[in-house]
Amino acid sequence: MSYELSSSTRVAVIGAGSMGSGIAQLAAQSGHQVLLHDAQPGAGERGLERIAADLDGAVKRGKLADLDRTMILGRIRVAGCLEELEGSGLVVEAIVERLEPKQSLFRTLEPLLSSQAVLATNTSSISVTAVAQGLHHPERVIGWHFFNPAPRMKLVEIIRGVETDPALASALRDLSNAWGKTAVDAPNTPGFIVNRVARPYYAEALRLLAEGVAEASVVDRLLREAGGFAMGPFELMDLIGLDVNLSVSESVFHATAYDPRYAPSILQQELVRSGRLGRKSGCGFYRYGDASEPGIVDTIAPTTAIEPIRVPTELGLLDPLVERLRLAGSVIVQHSQSIHEGLEFGSVRVALTDGRTAAECSAQDGPGLILLDLALDFGKTALIGVTADAAALPHVGALAASLAPAGIALVALEDVAGLVVMRTVCCLANEAADVMTWTGAKAADIDTAMQLGTAYPRGPLSWADGLGCSRVAAVLTHLQAHYGETRYRRAPALSRRHFSRGAFHE
Repeated sequence: MSYELSSSTRVAVIGAGSMGSGIAQLAAQSGHQVLLHDAQPGAGERGLERIAADLDGAVKRGKLADLDRTMILGRIRVAGCLEELEGSGLVVEAIVERLEPKQSLFRTLEPLLSSQAVLATNTSSISVTAVAQGLHHPERVIGWHFFNPAPRMKLVEIIRGVETDPALASALRDLSNAWGKTAVDAPNTPGFIVNRVARPYYAEALRLLAEGVAEASVVDRLLREAGGFAMGPFELMDLIGLDVNLSVSESVFHATAYDPRYAPSILQQELVRSGRLGRKSGCGFYRYGDASEPGIVDTIAPTTAIEPIRVPTELGLLDPLVERLRLAGSVIVQHSQSIHEGLEFGSVRVALTDGRTAAECSAQDGPGLILLDLALDFGKTALIGVTADAAALPHVGALAASLAPAGIALVALEDVAGLVVMRTVCCLANEAADVMTWTGAKAADIDTAMQLGTAYPRGPLSWADGLGCSRVAAVLTHLQAHYGETRYRRAPALSRRHFSRGAFHE
């Protein structure tokens, strides 16, 4: 079948919350006549007010002419009932994230629309095949997953169900481009790409908090300032809504036959039960709306600087860090007996975490070890997480003193396997590799989706290539051995590249 989706196609959006109103605004900005419907009385009008406020802001910032604002709003009309949507060529549902209401809505809509009308679901994690179940024409149902706020976020995921017409996916990809979006083909598997691959970003942070490794503010700051992420996981969960984030976790958990990798956090469940939902309730991991601020993150107080610092010829990922120290005036001495990819001063060794605890490393390799967490760029980072075994702990302040002239502060962490940034990045890369293994999704699509959909500083598979797939594999193996859990099992696509010394982006 041929699907004609152009600016002359009338678009109906069902669900006038922040996502639905954003999609309606985007469609109107792209020249479509738009109907906005919500089953809740007054919700459609409130959605229209939200759109008007957003456009007013664009006018004040000089991003939009006042005449264009008027024309965009003039293209949107609130529909009081579903019958008013008759004649629409494209219907986008953005209602509650539950299967039954979505199925019921599409079954009601089907007889009201022409046989060529497209039914698009904005679901973030529910099977598109399941949404289309029971319809006379399931071939015209497709997943079209936008990200909030829809007018500004560049990514859309296009998801085909088993019965979806391939021609529809092609037509929707063209329409997405016309709306100024970057479309990626996402597999019809739990969480698609973004919500599936992003699970470890929240899950590992929640586990670190439950394990007492550091406060939420410490984990957030490390992932922001050392990892380069736009927001820390606890800040992001508060913004999204703990209940919404938990709902996606539960959906993926159920849809993967209760795979323990996706088991919802008890800590998060307890916060939701207590009504602490994040910004919208005034309290989540942080408190909002009063004089309180997120917790202050203390850094390690410098003592007496150390010198000289002994380094090997090959420093690997730590080479930019040593160069910064050299430029800051530290005495750097190359020494053939220094540990690979590490520093030494006195009787203390400093190494990048490999997924083992400092205690385990000391038991195997001897005492006197400081472990550094990963940074996105050791040549620029202002913050690094650090832990140490008992013998090296008194010397951490000396390391802080030596790094301070280079503009680097250290944050103390409990001795946990993989620390914070390294562990998070390796788990994200592994999840992306798992999606690639079982769905055939392309590495480029996965990385594009994660960078545009979640503002990650690097695509997780590109990050794995930069770290080396064998390093990522080793960290995961050590995490699995430490915890004795299958949640850290290596994806087959990662293991293949580990043994072949290959990369995801060849």
